[in-house]
Parts: sequence; structure tokens; C-alpha cells
Amino acid sequence: MDKAPLDKRGLLYRVLTLLSVCLIAASFFSPGWWVSLTAPNYPEATFPQGIRILFHMDSVRNGCDIRASQEVEENEALDCVHEMDTINHYVGMYPIASGGPVEKAFSPFLFAMLGVMALAFAAPGRAARIGVSVAGYGAIAVWMSLALYGENGVGLTTSGYLKGLVVSLGQDSGDKVEADQNLSPIVKMLKQSLAESADKEQKTTAVAGDRASLIANLKANYEIDEQKKPMHEQVAWNGSIMQVFQWHYAKSLARWFNEPARNDPLVATMSSVAQILYVVVLAFMALMIFAAFSARSVFYWLLVLVPMALPVGFIAEYAGWLWWYGHSLNEMGAFTLKPFMPTVFGDGKVAQFTTHSYPAQGFFLMLGSSALLVLAALIRLKQLRLAGDRAARM
Repeated sequence: MDKAPLDKRGLLYRVLTLLSVCLIAASFFSPGWWVSLTAPNYPEATFPQGIRILFHMDSVRNGCDIRASQEVEENEALDCVHEMDTINHYVGMYPIASGGPVEKAFSPFLFAMLGVMALAFAAPGRAARIGVSVAGYGAIAVWMSLALYGENGVGLTTSGYLKGLVVSLGQDSGDKVEADQNLSPIVKMLKQSLAESADKEQKTTAVAGDRASLIANLKANYEIDEQKKPMHEQVAWNGSIMQVFQWHYAKSLARWFNEPARNDPLVATMSSVAQILYVVVLAFMALMIFAAFSARSVFYWLLVLVPMALPVGFIAEYAGWLWWYGHSLNEMGAFTLKPFMPTVFGDGKVAQFTTHSYPAQGFFLMLGSSALLVLAALIRLKQLRLAGDRAARM
């Protein structure tokens, strides 16, 4: 067999794979899905997009824009995450932040792993595949371990994840949390007045989206909550993702429905899931190093099949958590609804609200990446078949 066609196919499948990696990376930083609620008490003239939220890989974000109107001048868009949480809690639904806590925390590491898998698939030859795999998975393992368990590890995750945590607390990312917020109103007013008159220059206002401010906000909220506990139960802030994730998840569940007997088992379950997923990811990356040894191995094709399945995994996760929301309604809600399955795709109806649920640009980027990987895999498969005995070295 002439080497020219083989080399041409090799170049083509590698280019397609590299393009797919770019799309995977872009999909992480783009909203994957959007959901909107419309109702008669949210008129289109005032709420042209309804109550709209965006599902990113690492967070749920506000999907409402500043309204362009000659009658009303708006400087800040409506916080539609908080607005939708408020609407949902009337029927006993948990806050949006209660869904997918483990997935959001692990999303940067999982997407990085998918990228390394695709790069290993595109690498020319066994030595390059193993080199990419060992270096890539090793870096992810160190990064993930330091972020999950290391001191101030939350600083190693994405700004989107941090901002999502802060916003879901019902605050703007630029809000400053005072450690003495539990003081009586009169004392707080006096203290604030003295502080402002003493030195206005020293007033610190967090800048929206600033990582240090976001972390400081989370730390202040955490320490306030810890001060409410008995001394022997208080745990000092270490800033690891595991600590922040467990605290924030418990706080989200209790935001509307403070039932420790029901919420604590959920927190324990998600904590165990996170611990197990950490081990599973490490073990899977070790398996992928083994898969890189031979292009003739069945495991080799996992390098492309797993990234190819990204859109399916996203839809499965999204639908699964929607089912949980609709089947975990709290009896403390103002209105009683039978358990139901919220609309995954399209338009639905819940009470007086019409729900709209559709893919956003991130999901289309995932689909594009999968299409490129399908083409790359087919070209690579034909290349290996035509190569015969030389396939072991390719």
C-alpha cells in the first residue's frame, strides 16, 4: 500500500480532531441550554425574554438582559436566577443551585480530560500518544487534587463557577458581606456611619467577576454560617472545593426549606458521589494511558468515543436533574403539585407558567465537535485497516 494516501488520511483525521478540541473548549465557556418562564404577570413589554436562565457547564447564570426602553432606564438586568428560584419555591421546588453540584464542581477537570483524550487520539504514533497522555492526565490529576482538597483550592477553579456560587446565594458578585451582619440594625447603622466618616478612601467595593472578591464573598458567608453553630461543631475555612461545595449545597437546600432531617442525607450523598467520582476520574485516566499504547486495542477507540458522546452526556445530565426537581417537591411549598417531569426540550405548561427549554450555542458547539470526531474516527479506522501490519506503529 502506498504511504501517500495513508499520510493524507492521517493528516486529515488529526486536523479534524484538533478542530473538535477547539469546539469542546468553546462549548465549556458558552451556555449549553436556556430555560425561560413566561406568564401573564410577566408581560412581554416588561419582560421580553421572560424569566430566562442559562445553563453553563460550571454554573447557572442570568439570561435576562438590560431592557432597552424609552420609558424606563435600567442600569442593571433583573436577576432571573433569583426570580426563577422565588417562583419555583412556591410549588416546593428546590433552588436551581441544588441541581448538579458535583457536575459543576468537576466540569473543568472533566472537559480538560476530554481534551487530552482527543489530543492523544490525534497524536502521531505510540510514543507521542503516551507522552500526551502521561503529561495531560498527570497535570489534570495534580490540578484536580489541589483544587478539591488543597488549601484555597477553590481559587484554582473557574471564575464562572465562583460567580455562580455567589449569585445563587441571592447576591451580586460584587456584594461585600460584612462579618458582623448579625448585629442589631441600630448597632450596624452606627458602625457603618463611623466607618464611612473615618475614611471613605478605605471603602472596599468588590468588582463584579473579580476572583479574589468572589472568594472573599464566599469565605465571609461561610464564616457567618459557622459562627451560628456550637463552638465544637465549627470548622475553619480552608477554601478547598470540597469544603465550599458541601457548605454551599447544604445552604442551597435549606434556603427555602430548612429541614435538616431531609437535607442532610442529600448533602451526605452528594459528598460521597464527589469522593467516588474523584477516584473514578483518576482510575479512568490511568486506563486511558493504557489505551494509548496500541492503536489496535479496543480501548484505543475510547479516546474518541468518549469525547464524541459529550452532547448525549449533557442531555442525560440535564434531563436527570430536571426529573429530580420535579419529583423532589417539598411539602412546605405554598401550592401543592403532583410530581412531574419538567420540559426537557420545547414548550410546556406548569400552572399559569409556560416553560421554554431549548439548546444554546454551547450545545451546538458540542454537536459540531461530535460530528468532526465521527469523521475523524471513520478516516482513522480506514487508515489503520489499509496500513496492515504497520498499524501497530501508527
